[in-house]
Amino acid sequence: MQRFFKNDDFQFGLEIVLGSVYREAADAGEALATAGRIKDGDADSWVREWSATAERVHASAEAACAQGRRASARSHYQRAASYYATALYTITASGQMDTREKLWRSQRDCWERAVELFATPGERVSIPYRDTPLPGWFFRAPDAAPGERRPLVVLNNGSDGATAQMWVQGGAAAAERGYHWMTFDGPGQQSMLFEHNVPFRPDWEAVLTPVLDAMLARGDVDGERVAVIGISQGGYWVPRALCFEHRFAAAVADPGVVDVLASWIKPLPEFMRKQLREGRQRAFDRIMRLTERVSPATRAALDFRGEPYGVAGDSRYDLYRAVARYRLGDETSNINTPLLITDPEEEQFWPGQARELYERLSGPRELAKFSAAEGAARHCEPLACAVRETRIFDWLDRYLT
Repeated sequence: MQRFFKNDDFQFGLEIVLGSVYREAADAGEALATAGRIKDGDADSWVREWSATAERVHASAEAACAQGRRASARSHYQRAASYYATALYTITASGQMDTREKLWRSQRDCWERAVELFATPGERVSIPYRDTPLPGWFFRAPDAAPGERRPLVVLNNGSDGATAQMWVQGGAAAAERGYHWMTFDGPGQQSMLFEHNVPFRPDWEAVLTPVLDAMLARGDVDGERVAVIGISQGGYWVPRALCFEHRFAAAVADPGVVDVLASWIKPLPEFMRKQLREGRQRAFDRIMRLTERVSPATRAALDFRGEPYGVAGDSRYDLYRAVARYRLGDETSNINTPLLITDPEEEQFWPGQARELYERLSGPRELAKFSAAEGAARHCEPLACAVRETRIFDWLDRYLT
């Protein structure tokens, strides 16, 4: 496939935006015009141009809303949310970190406004979780009467995706198939990180079980037909939860993830991997400090990826050891929920792990391959929204209808 950027992070970020066009959460012309103004590999240029596009579209949303043009306002708000989220994608590598909170809050405001303006408006829900309830959004199927009992699809986000992206990643597909759907911010995700400083946790059953409890308490949810889709690092969260939570009718891991740390250690030379294995913290941290002095991009990437793990101090060794806890072990033998595992060609973060997860399971499971030839390669198949969701939902239909 023709590339727009040589920098792979930039290319992947653009692919996510272009894939969102299918569900009207972006516009191809706006996205390509913005990309055309960006200097390849320049994080400041990326943040500046996506922010400018987001602000322009956000202003159009406000104007349409003031004029009572609900459909236009909803369209503008959804696209602006995508563009703000895209601006944030490289914020830690830029010199504009002081704008991060403002950009995030603008992105969240656009998502909330779009939710209110959907043809069937979403419902804000609060999910009991320790001292800080998890914010969630419940969406009634468009053809369902208020209170009507229907199957439910839960969208479980990954490590850093915007909540608004869950519309693209399965919410819209669930709605048009007559299912209720919902999504939420879990520990370390979006508002739980940015507003409450609540970090990730590896035992995701402690998160997904309260979410399911809250949904089963609703009279409009068919408790026998609830499915969950894990997106990106959600491909670890969901299988981990399924080891202990057996009430879902079906589940999807997109893609399958067995060992989160694998994507972290892939760039490391073997001697540094050995230092990690042998517990040589001082030697590992010393080399990482030297590396980050000469490579600000490495420092920015680790700051960005490490923040949700909540590791205090500046030891990269401690961070890597914390991420090492996010690994599936023998507990996968407990999974009995039917599980669809996506396996995209050219998976850049966890290659081979979808097949590994599949082979570990003995219960009902299926491996869904996606190829470059059909335009569906790469992590979470960003440019193949239609191919991806029809394959996933055709499989889910077996358990929800």
